[in-house]
Formats: sequence, C-alpha cells, structure tokens
Amino acid sequence: MSKVLSPSRELDGTLVRGLAWTGGVKWSAQVFAWASTLIVARLLTPEDYGLVGMATVYLGLVTMISEFGVGTTVLTLRELTEYEIAQLNGFSIILGVVGFALSCMAAIPAGWFFKSPRLPLVIVAMSTTFLITSFQSVPAALLQRDLKFKLISLIDGTKTFVLAFATVLFALGGLRYWTLVLGAILSTMIATSLTLWNRRHRIAIPRPRTLSHVLRFSWHILVSRLSWYAYSNSDFVISGRVLGQLALGSYTVAWNLANVPVEKITGVLNSVTPALFSAVQKEKESLRRYLLNLTEAIAFVTLPLSVGLGLVAPDFVQVVLGPKWLSAIAPLRFLAFYVTVRSLTPLIPVVLNVVGESRFNMWSSIAMAVVLPVGFYIGSHWGNAGIAAAWMIAYPLAALPMYWRAFRKIEMPWSDYLKVLAPAALGSLFMAVAVLALQRSMSGGYSLPVRFFATVMAGAVAYLLVAGSMNYHRRHVLAKALKMLRA
Repeated sequence: MSKVLSPSRELDGTLVRGLAWTGGVKWSAQVFAWASTLIVARLLTPEDYGLVGMATVYLGLVTMISEFGVGTTVLTLRELTEYEIAQLNGFSIILGVVGFALSCMAAIPAGWFFKSPRLPLVIVAMSTTFLITSFQSVPAALLQRDLKFKLISLIDGTKTFVLAFATVLFALGGLRYWTLVLGAILSTMIATSLTLWNRRHRIAIPRPRTLSHVLRFSWHILVSRLSWYAYSNSDFVISGRVLGQLALGSYTVAWNLANVPVEKITGVLNSVTPALFSAVQKEKESLRRYLLNLTEAIAFVTLPLSVGLGLVAPDFVQVVLGPKWLSAIAPLRFLAFYVTVRSLTPLIPVVLNVVGESRFNMWSSIAMAVVLPVGFYIGSHWGNAGIAAAWMIAYPLAALPMYWRAFRKIEMPWSDYLKVLAPAALGSLFMAVAVLALQRSMSGGYSLPVRFFATVMAGAVAYLLVAGSMNYHRRHVLAKALKMLRA
C-alpha cells in the first residue's frame, strides 16, 4: 500500500523539485548563453547593438503595457472559471494585435526621434513578438498555476540552447544587427510553440461586464509594473542627465556588479514562488511558513555576498576591473548594502497579491515611483555615490509599508521574520569585523591581489562559522530537501 502524503508535504516536495529543475536548467543554459553572447559580440559592432538597443528600450515598455498583467491574473486568481480564463485568453490576443499595430504606427516617429533611418523596420520586425506572445500568456500562466516547474524549465532551457546556436549562425552569416532581431523573434516563437504544445486553452470573446473584477486586478498589476519600470530606471536617467555619460558608465558597471550575482540567485526563487504562494493563498499558516523558510534561504546566501562585496569593493574593483574604474567604487559600496534589502523584498508583493491586496501593492509602487527619483536627484549633488546612497536609505523606508501590510494580512509578528534573518545577519556582522580587521593589519607590505584574496577567504570562513553554527539545529531541513530530490 502506497503512503499518502499530506498536501503540505507534497507542496514542499514540489517546491524543492521546482527549485532544482529551474536552477539546474537555468544555470546550465546560461553557460551557453554567455558563450554565445561573447562570440556574437566579437562578430557584431557596437552600432549593431546600439540600433537594437534603441528598439528594445521602447518595446520593453510597450510589452509591459500590452501584456496588461493577464498572466499574473490567471496565476493568482485561482477561483476563475474556465469561461473567464477563455475570455482572458481572447483578451490577451486582442492586446497583442493592438500592441503590434501601435508599434507599427510609432516606428517611423521613433526613427526620427533617435535619428536612425534603419530603426523603423527593426521596430516593426520585433513587434511581431507581441502577436506571438499573446497566444502564450494564458497557457504559460496555467502551467505555473499547475506547478509544472520541470516542464517550464525545460521549455526555457530549450529556448536558450536553440537561441544560442542560432544567433551565432546568424552572426557568422553576416546578418549584422538582424542577428539580434531574428534571435528575439526566434526565441519568442520557440517558447510559444512549446508552451502551446503542452498546454492549450480555448479562446472566447472577452465580455468586460463579466470580467470587471478580473480586469481591475490586472490594472493593479499593470500600474505596479509601470511604477517599478519608472523608479528602477530613473537613477540611470538622472546619472546620465545630471552627471554625464562618463559618470553613467561608471554607475552602470557598479549597478551590474552589485545586482547581477544576487539576481541570478533570487531569479530562480522568483520563478517558483508566485505559483507556490498562489496554491496556499487561503492558508495563512502555510503562507507564513513558506515566506519565512524562503526568506531564511535567500538571506543565508545573498547577505554575505552583498555585504562582502561592499566591504572589499576598493580591492575588488582594482584587481578585477583595473584602475580606470576607480570611480565605480563609491557607488558600488552603497549599492551592495542596498542589495541586502532588495534581495528579500520581492517575496512581499507576491504575498500581497495572493491575499487580495493588489490595490495596496499598486499604491506602494506609485509611492516609490515618486519618492525614489526625488531621492536620486537630491543624491546626485554628491555624484554617483549620492544616487547609490539614496537607494540604500530611501528604498528600505519606502518598502516598510508593504512589509507591515503583508505581515498583518497573514498574521505574522515581526519577531518571527527577524528571527529567521538572525543567522545571516549576525554571520555578516562577524564577517565584517574579520574583513575590516584583516584589511587594517594588511594595509602595508602586501599586494592588492594577495590582500583581496586573504580578506575574501577570511570573511567567508567567519561567516560560515557563525551563521552555520546558528543554523546547525536546522540541518534536518537540508537532509529532507536532499531526500526529496533523490526521490
């Protein structure tokens, strides 16, 4: 007789397997993607990338508007009927057609604005992705809602592998900037085809009267994303506009160094958590448990990475990038410390959405879109370091209301949240003491590479000793996860 697992235990296993498949495939495919990018970059010119970059800036915003949060709506509102989902499927296709038409009309004016006669044709070609992805939005969300993480990761991996080989072939064939255009279209076609092959849903004509509550939720998601797009790009705009192109280059490098490593880690979790939280949206105890466990896991990895980078930023920049990037040190330090909060925050809006607080989430994003750019402009009086410091100071304060509302809705005390952060926080504190003490003792008579390597190793050992010993009583969690993976 087979053993019947409880729903909670089954969901735990789904989470672990989802993280394993998503992380394994994503990081394996990323190796091929990076190799392809390096090869293509050597074959193409900066002008080719610049031309497609102009189109991408515009299309990124239009894509966000044309999708209208349909996928997130299907994933989050689990009480939707089959007929309502079919209407949303039809609505998504209509949005794709409208997005394509608007882009075609805006193509020539965009070419005039950027003073690029080749840009309109590029925009028209890349706008076909609106039509293609419109058929995918609802089926892809249904796959997530059904917790088909293995299938989703295999689709993403296949898309990345094929795209990597295709773009190299296009570049070798002398297609120049069309390499990037055709790559974007091919990537969309592969993802949509594989998604529809595995999960289709019927299409119905949308009726606004029956979808009013659904479209209201979608509107909240759309406004939240537009607000995020505004404040997350305003620092680059202010740096370039107020401080100049050279300063913007240094700030961009600092931002990428501080954020990309953490994004690769949290990106895997963020691919799984919306569907997981949606599955237990009516169970406050389960929401609390998953939020705390995932927060503890994220903090254990991201806090030492970000705090450690902030501590060794001067040596890191000089050893890895060279003296010409010294201007990136100051903003890198502030951004690294800001990332400690940013890596934990994305889970909170997901919780708010699944407990019916999408409207509050929207207004919180709008408030950030007002407060943060003002902080960046004030901070720009002290250069890039001031802009980065504005992230470190203003973002946690602006995010506090979201934390307060989410904890209140799932009835979780702050003490529980701070308790799971304690091992990583104290470990990072002891790591900071070890690194600063070693830097002081090695300030003279040692080369930069030697000092950099020694401080990194000392910090890692100090962190693992403290955080690891505090988490020793939870070693059974890791053993359980490994057992699930083996099964």
